[in-house]
Amino acid sequence: MPIIKSAKKRMRQDQKRREQNRAIQRRIKTVSGKLSQLINQKKTGEAKKKLPEVIALMDKAASKGIWHKNKAAREKSKLMKRLTE
Repeated sequence: MPIIKSAKKRMRQDQKRREQNRAIQRRIKTVSGKLSQLINQKKTGEAKKKLPEVIALMDKAASKGIWHKNKAAREKSKLMKRLTE
């Protein structure tokens, strides 16, 4: 445990940010998993409606630095490719 006041504050901030980042990552994983299920079940109409939501979440994660911008682009590309097949 830190002794210095600023180190204690930094620890609190890190914990808060870690929880927020993990929540965003879980949300992306959940929503993209549901989208993958729709694609696997050949429900392309529903999947196309869900796609903008997933893309928005991925872009938000990339802009906040939770995901690298290339990872977001790669994941979006992968989902769109699977949807158009």
